[in-house]
Amino acid sequence: MKVIDIIAASLLVIGGLNWGLWGLMDIDLVATVFGSESSIAARFVYLLVGAAAIYQVLGLKGIQTRWNVTPSIA
Repeated sequence: MKVIDIIAASLLVIGGLNWGLWGLMDIDLVATVFGSESSIAARFVYLLVGAAAIYQVLGLKGIQTRWNVTPSIA
């Protein structure tokens, strides 16, 4: 399961960088790489990033358990 956690985290980084570039310079890196926003490949990447976000939100408690991490209270 750690492999899926790492893939999901990587996809979220890709999505975050894409949103950051879009916000700063109006560049959609995914659309640039795959042709356009409406191309099948770009839409698939957007779908994967969204699925990774849902996976991370729903599995946060399980991820903490698998990685043996306990949240610290400051």
